[in-house]
Amino acid sequence: MAEISKNIYESLLKQIEGYSPTIESVEVGYVEEVGDGIARANGLENIRFSELVRFQNGTIGMAFNLESDNVGIIIMGNYDNIQEGDEVRPLGRIASVPVGMSLVGRVVDALGTPIDGKGPIVSTEYYNVERIAPGVMERRNVDRPVQTGIMAIDSMIPIGRGQRELIIGDRQVGKTAIAIDTIINQKGQGMYCIYVAIGKRRGEVARLVATLEENGAMEYTTVVVASASDAASLQYIAPYSGCAIGEWFMENGKDALVVYDDLSKHAWAYRQVSLLMRRPPGREAYPGDVFYLHSRLLERAAQLSNERGGGSLTALPIIETLLGDVSAFVPTNVISITDGQIYLEAELFYSGQRPALNIGISVSRVGGDAQTNVMKRIAGGLRIDLAQFRSLAAFAQFGSDLDPATQRQLDRGLRLMELLKQGQYQPMKLSDQIALIFAGTGGHADKIPADRVKEWQESYLRYFNSQYAALAENIATNKKMTDDVRAGLTEAVTTFNQNWS
Repeated sequence: MAEISKNIYESLLKQIEGYSPTIESVEVGYVEEVGDGIARANGLENIRFSELVRFQNGTIGMAFNLESDNVGIIIMGNYDNIQEGDEVRPLGRIASVPVGMSLVGRVVDALGTPIDGKGPIVSTEYYNVERIAPGVMERRNVDRPVQTGIMAIDSMIPIGRGQRELIIGDRQVGKTAIAIDTIINQKGQGMYCIYVAIGKRRGEVARLVATLEENGAMEYTTVVVASASDAASLQYIAPYSGCAIGEWFMENGKDALVVYDDLSKHAWAYRQVSLLMRRPPGREAYPGDVFYLHSRLLERAAQLSNERGGGSLTALPIIETLLGDVSAFVPTNVISITDGQIYLEAELFYSGQRPALNIGISVSRVGGDAQTNVMKRIAGGLRIDLAQFRSLAAFAQFGSDLDPATQRQLDRGLRLMELLKQGQYQPMKLSDQIALIFAGTGGHADKIPADRVKEWQESYLRYFNSQYAALAENIATNKKMTDDVRAGLTEAVTTFNQNWS
């Protein structure tokens, strides 16, 4: 017994002698005021902008206002249990999210925490949510297409890898449907997708995720959610987090597509946070830097130069208008930042033209650079035909006596509009688009009754893909318009029309 006691004594003595005290200096602040998702704290003199902090109850916050006598903190979660006088400790890192392949197929919140019940995300790399956009010399021309699978967009408003193309329109006219169709169509095209849901109902997000899973799109997609029930601070930070996740793919030589759905709600969340922070309001009560809010986000989309790895990040921001007013404050801001816009019109939508694309206002500032050779050669006259049809259709309402040439243009335009109608979640492959546009612009569908155009389209595509499979494969692989391809398309549609009734 005495021997055991001696051994314990010697062991304790050795540990005491070997102990060297360390002093850790930790900056601690105290909450002065809390409420509405905002806290003000004093004592945090060395904190940086966007640095994360932890409150006494474990809730995370982010430094948002750095003032002379206190720090304004936006609270990333429940603030009910935070009291005046509670401790606030800086975490020593700027707001950041995990990045990498481990996020593919997952649903995460604005801070990158998984909310899909599939276990933790194991990631060794973190990117700050706010990052500086690539400089001019680090970029190169946008010259590779993003195939959306939507014929009206791929033919007339092409989107390139590295472009920023705005989707704009009133509520419930198919803006999200275009974005989801584009994500679904990226299967097998080497594109990683990030869908950022801002201010949407959780039930709506669950349905979107289920649709992506049904179509096999979650295999290459990450969903970032800041729902309507989440704090305004999380809705504000969500698009920057989604962009950071996409930038990892871009900087590792891959191609990524990020959808911000939608930036109107993002601006509302930022306005709410700014007003609570007592920042001076400007037009429509938005703070003065609301333009910078979106420009610093969208400028991060780029096609990197070959020296930087050649990766790309394509942005599809969505903006909701009120009664078609594209001249409102936030819509005009985002239109001026992006490389074009896809404008969806409520009147067209309710008349059954879906996607409800207004060809006159919609534009891509990258244009034919992002189109394949075969699409550029085939679809060149489509936009002009449709523009003429729209002006003639408006004129024809006032009179019935039309000359034969005008009547022919109206009839062709009507059939082209029918051909451009496309069902939701039914993206179309390139060869099918080429076959239909060639038939429509070449006048091969002019004699088809307008109410039977969809029936003719389905039958023709079945015939084309079975009898002219080699031609379809040639178009899909080479993407070039040659004399042989043109002759094959003419033969296919002529032969089919002779036997179709």
